[in-house]
Amino acid sequence: MSAIEKHNVRTAGSGERVMLFAHGFGCDQTMWRHVAPRFENTFKVATFDYVGAGGSDTSAYDADKYATLEGYAADIVEVGDELGIQGGIFVGHSVSAMIGALAALQRPAMFSKLVMVGPSPRYIDDTDYVGGFSGDDIEDLLVSLKDNPLAWSASMGPAIVGNPDRPEFGEELAESFCKLDPEIAYGFARATFTSDNRADLPKITANTLILQCRDDIIASQQVGEYVRDHIPKSKMVMLDASGHCPNLTAPDQVSAAIRDFV
Repeated sequence: MSAIEKHNVRTAGSGERVMLFAHGFGCDQTMWRHVAPRFENTFKVATFDYVGAGGSDTSAYDADKYATLEGYAADIVEVGDELGIQGGIFVGHSVSAMIGALAALQRPAMFSKLVMVGPSPRYIDDTDYVGGFSGDDIEDLLVSLKDNPLAWSASMGPAIVGNPDRPEFGEELAESFCKLDPEIAYGFARATFTSDNRADLPKITANTLILQCRDDIIASQQVGEYVRDHIPKSKMVMLDASGHCPNLTAPDQVSAAIRDFV
């Protein structure tokens, strides 16, 4: 099976350059439905599903391969190769920001620009680094996901999205979490929340845009500033938005910031 089929890749637009949109943990490519189509008049826009999400081939899941984010980055490279991406633009939400960075390090010519929406190179606090969670916090989160994925989804979806005055977005994310195979969800969550990509940031050569929201319980402003300060050719834009999913809650701002960057 080709990577295009395995990851349910969808393309639209007729531009010469490819803009590849990657979804975050617990989501699928529909999370970009308010943003990606706005670039079809100037780019060839591509969206896809990671293995286990959306319309991907779930049978392709390999627990060993996907135990780390490098396994997901290898899939990005495969998709990029089949699409013939050279000098393209990668737009990654949440954990996909670091997955895209790893893919760009594996294949430097593939992406000339990276857009990171709510990135975090490490979620667990460390000496002189505040990731937002203690090691015990992460273990508790993973245990609760494994023990009762439905309850975890119902509570975490709204908390991650924020915007309690707009509950429909939290409900959508919770429903998206519920669609995941529990084993795959747990493996992806562990790979995500125990990752540490701080040492990779200074190696990134692509021009990079960091989009940051207020009151993001997953990736705080302090984390966004850390990413900006450690990627050589980067800048951060603070959106007038809150929560961790501005591609859902503030698509106009996300689209405008990306357009100004590209």
